[in-house]
Amino acid sequence: MGRDNVHLTLKFLGGVEAARLDAVAAALSTAVAPRGAFHLTLSGLGAFPCPARPRVVWAGVGEGAGAARELASRVDAALAPLGFPRESRPFSAHVTLGRLRTPRPDRRLGEALAASGGAFGGQRVTHVSLMRSQLSPGGARYTELAALPLALESGG
Repeated sequence: MGRDNVHLTLKFLGGVEAARLDAVAAALSTAVAPRGAFHLTLSGLGAFPCPARPRVVWAGVGEGAGAARELASRVDAALAPLGFPRESRPFSAHVTLGRLRTPRPDRRLGEALAASGGAFGGQRVTHVSLMRSQLSPGGARYTELAALPLALESGG
């Protein structure tokens, strides 16, 4: 997986008609603009549905998790009037690192995930992107449709 494929999803929209993209981008821009830029660190590894039989391997978010949660809430609220259903589950800040095509028990991977800890990467978050994802046999390809800036002052 290339660096360009690593991202934190605030809300998955599913299929959106091209005619609605401007309205979605405008709602997102209004929702995220008040939030200040912030620092986000990656910390710890895990897997869905469980480390013993992983389907998705992810990195957790340490510093910045609260800010990401706030952004996800703002995005959710801004898109509800446009017909996008509100999230029923609490937001869980994580970055997907990989997906296993055929999940199977892997004791060594489970042990490695359990032993992981501490911050191992990070970056300053200055904008939210509206992304298009196109799935193919070779993996997902992502295209940025709009970059929606956060406020310049530090937001913690």
